Amino acid sequence: MKEWKIGVVGALGLVGRVLLEILEKRDLPIGELRPFTSARTAGETVTFRGKVLQARELEPGSFEDLDVAFFAIGDDISREWAPRFQEAGVLVIDKSNAFRMEEGVPLVVPEINGEALGPPFPSLVASPNCTTIQLAMVLHPLRQAAGLRSVAVATYQSVSGSGQKGMEALERESRGEEGESPYPHPIFQNVLPQCDGFLPDGSTKEERKLRDETRKILGLPHLPVTALAVRVPVPVGHGVAAFVELEQPLTAEVARALLARSPGLEVWDDPQTFRYPTPRAMAGRDGVAVGRIRQDPDRPEVLSFFAVADNLRKGAATNALQIFETLVAKGWRGR
Repeated sequence: MKEWKIGVVGALGLVGRVLLEILEKRDLPIGELRPFTSARTAGETVTFRGKVLQARELEPGSFEDLDVAFFAIGDDISREWAPRFQEAGVLVIDKSNAFRMEEGVPLVVPEINGEALGPPFPSLVASPNCTTIQLAMVLHPLRQAAGLRSVAVATYQSVSGSGQKGMEALERESRGEEGESPYPHPIFQNVLPQCDGFLPDGSTKEERKLRDETRKILGLPHLPVTALAVRVPVPVGHGVAAFVELEQPLTAEVARALLARSPGLEVWDDPQTFRYPTPRAMAGRDGVAVGRIRQDPDRPEVLSFFAVADNLRKGAATNALQIFETLVAKGWRGR
């Protein structure tokens, strides 16, 4: 059996560390795991399957013999180094925003569009934005059953979506301390109607990602998607409240049964027992939970729901690893 040589670029970041945790527990034959980090943190260590590994800085000659590299790092580093990995024959699975909307680069949620992974096999695969993944996971089976006309969504995104700095800002503010923050206003005991920077039309980059990436994943380039992204004082776990106009009406009962049969989805929807998804309940889990499923009483073609996922797992690390596992299942053998 082949033993994979795997690189993790950004191994010391939030997503990189979660990816290492998941890889450690997966039944994958790994001959070598090579962690990479920035020059600032090069030399720091991680532990993987009982071995202490030193994270190294990216440089020529440090990655050419790998089979696959997971990029869990910023756009600029991905843009600079991912093509070098490709040229060296290393499969790149990138979690950044650098290549998601590039023509010819598959943007993949395996439960939805795994067929985009080939064969023929790509040398670079993009993993979508975290909120896009959980939204698309619910939209896909609804679209198959009843068609989609439009989507309106409000997100409730945890501070871990801003990386370690977001986590530290919330923790520091909760203690009444001042310090550096990625946010323009306090986040503790507050809600900020802004995720990422603003664009000229008044939307944010996060809201644009939700629209564009959802269209690409579902193969619906003209689907109307309206989004408002909100940052909330929660450590881990993103929520999305969506209002979906279908081509054909679906009752809530039919929608629940449909979604319960869909891979990767869990239906938590019993208002009488207060069962619905929350970020705290989904932290550390790999699926997407959906609840509050309702058919609009005035517009029966409109269905609403609330979905939650751990943004560091299914929203990032787990989805990237599922891409790799899907490629292997399709016959990709690396070098």
